Amino acid sequence: MAMTRVKRPTLADLDLSTGKRTRLHRLLYSFGPANGTLMFLPIDQGLEHGPRDFFVNPPSKDPDFQLRLAEEGGFSGIVFQYGIAEKYMSRYAGKVPLVLKLNGKTEIPSDKQPISPCIATVEDAVRLGADAVGYTLYVGSPLQAEDFTQFRHVREDADRYGMPVIVWAYPRGEAIDAKGGRDSFYAVDYAARVANELGADIVKVNVPKINPEKDQATPAPYNSMNITTEDAVRQVVESAGRTLVLFSGGEKQDEDDVLSKARVAMENGATGIIFGRNVWQRPYDEALTLAGEIRAMLKDFAA
Repeated sequence: MAMTRVKRPTLADLDLSTGKRTRLHRLLYSFGPANGTLMFLPIDQGLEHGPRDFFVNPPSKDPDFQLRLAEEGGFSGIVFQYGIAEKYMSRYAGKVPLVLKLNGKTEIPSDKQPISPCIATVEDAVRLGADAVGYTLYVGSPLQAEDFTQFRHVREDADRYGMPVIVWAYPRGEAIDAKGGRDSFYAVDYAARVANELGADIVKVNVPKINPEKDQATPAPYNSMNITTEDAVRQVVESAGRTLVLFSGGEKQDEDDVLSKARVAMENGATGIIFGRNVWQRPYDEALTLAGEIRAMLKDFAA
């Protein structure tokens, strides 16, 4: 008996300007699986984590490694910070769509009161030929009010330029840590809804981790819910409403676990996946093979 898949919003369901619709159509139907799904390769970890993420696969320190992988592996787009995009994208212009991250921070300061300052603009993204911009929003941070205000300016510029906005909706801060942690169903579900409420076109979230002991610290009714990972993913997608949902891969895992996580996400309503370290921390040939397997799996979820 075939599994009934969760219906996800499609481009036709979204009330968008012509500019946003055109750019999203390129990402959804001209690149990557090109069937209404999304497959992004993020490489913003050099700023967020420093060079340590490249040690396991030294060639990956050169952004050309990821750009070749994005082109040959058939990704919908690559995610860069401003400096890397400006220095490395020109050879791949028109071949690999760019998502320009507009804000970022290092991991050096304490994460108790996180905020990610803007270091690029939507106008920069237009000049660099980007098809979308990315913004990291720390839901629950003590500096949330400042973060919300900063995002409002980004959203206004994106609306003016017809640029889709992908929100990295990350639960962070002391209050989140005290209420079950950043990867709890409560935290991820709330973050998806916040992105929807604030005007994201696409939201990037982690797959919730079900931990009965830690989940007791989450607010009711989350603290008493007996829920599977599949149900949690489905409800996160529902909380995002007409905001398209990407699920991230996190730290490097076994190939089977990567593919399983991607399939769970897609079967429960995701529009796509955004896997970085799980792909580019592998030797090039292995990374290319895994990219091909992910892409083939996404072919099953045409919209």
